[in-house]
Amino acid sequence: MKKILFVTSEAHPLIKTGGLADVAGSLPKALSDLGEDVRIIMPNYQAIKMTDEVRYLSTVHVNNYAVNILETRLPEANVIVWLVDCPEFFDFPGNPYVDEQGELWENSAERFALFCRVTVEVAMNRSWLDWKPDIVHCNDWQSGLVPALLSLEHNRPATVFTIHNMAYQGIFPSATYLSLNLPGQLWNMNGIEFHNRLSFLKGGLVYSDRITTVSPTYAQEIQTADFGYGLEGLLSYRKDFLSGIINGIDTNHWNPETDANIKKTFNHLTLNNKLVNKEELQQRLSLPVDKNIPIFGLISRLVEQKGIDLVMDCLPEMLTHPLQFVLLGSGNKEFEQRLQEFAESHPDKISITIGYDETLAHLIEAGVDIFLMPSRFEPCGLNQIYSLRYGTVPVVRKTGGLADTVIDTLPETLNDNTATGFVFDEASPGALMEAIKRALILYSLPETWKQLQINGMQKDYSWTKSAQQYVALYNQL
Repeated sequence: MKKILFVTSEAHPLIKTGGLADVAGSLPKALSDLGEDVRIIMPNYQAIKMTDEVRYLSTVHVNNYAVNILETRLPEANVIVWLVDCPEFFDFPGNPYVDEQGELWENSAERFALFCRVTVEVAMNRSWLDWKPDIVHCNDWQSGLVPALLSLEHNRPATVFTIHNMAYQGIFPSATYLSLNLPGQLWNMNGIEFHNRLSFLKGGLVYSDRITTVSPTYAQEIQTADFGYGLEGLLSYRKDFLSGIINGIDTNHWNPETDANIKKTFNHLTLNNKLVNKEELQQRLSLPVDKNIPIFGLISRLVEQKGIDLVMDCLPEMLTHPLQFVLLGSGNKEFEQRLQEFAESHPDKISITIGYDETLAHLIEAGVDIFLMPSRFEPCGLNQIYSLRYGTVPVVRKTGGLADTVIDTLPETLNDNTATGFVFDEASPGALMEAIKRALILYSLPETWKQLQINGMQKDYSWTKSAQQYVALYNQL
């Protein structure tokens, strides 16, 4: 049994802004089920939803701050969570990265530097907790200074750093480096300095013993200029220490056989029940109820990364076909407005819901026939995996985790029952439209379509598989 300190800025269901929270809420649980001794450490934000009791453990003094360490547990799991409690930094409304107005915290560098320093004290067993990890597993830029600071310690634990999205790097002016009072030996071009600025992410990439990211394809992509954001050279240099492990999903929360958010549960043997959810979705969104018409669905942040502009460019041609299109998401205001204009001019074909609604998200996954994910880049992606599980056939761009989880429908993959969706290469409206047309052709062949659904539903998406790969990685260290 290894002792693992799992360092994260968010964890579902305590607090969530994105995919990192899903991983931090699921992977430690799966590792614990495999017999590892895992503790999560994260900041004690005002917005955390507490269900379990919280108790005080100890006080650590860091940079003139007295920081309390509190203990609670992940809801419905036996995983201990240590909360870094420093009201001067974390006791404010808002989420981990932005205030209530949606503005980035001006003191982000200070907040997460303090979090990293306290984590180092815990990792070196200097925080009166009487527990020293074998492995410190850090995630994304907010914990990037942990491997850097630990590199200066004698007899330190091994470090793993996981990249969930290279686009977010935690870059600050060089003056911030001075004000944070960080050790001088870290400030050089082979350390945390990046073009005369401070890069938290680089701290994780340079100093950790192993780097992982959330899919094998993304591990390759980030070594190129298109996806490396200026750090591709460093990642290529460290490629022998870099690997990709695909994320699992919470198979209890996303399970068509038990999902309380949908009208009728189903599995690959009772696929007809999926139609009940389709009709329920059509009714709820005021679309004509017709079980034979194909429905395309999309749940996403409405940003360019997700290829929403490609979908909008395809909509005029899509509308010439008998189909319906439903979308749930929010983001770029211009995208939101254009989509709502489409819906207003075609109320019988298009439904747009701006915002996020967990129940509707489940009903869309259960009720639509085809799910669109034309992302320009996608480190792992979860919705394509939810779709496969719900017998909803994904149309995805060949990038990152989408390339690793969806198998394109070709004559040979149809024959050997491995096909699970439709994959296109180029980030262009023409390539997406061609994939949509391929999907429509196959949708008109009910037996083939059903086989495609079954192929996808029978795959293993559990965290257990991914957790076993992490354990193997820990054991190498």
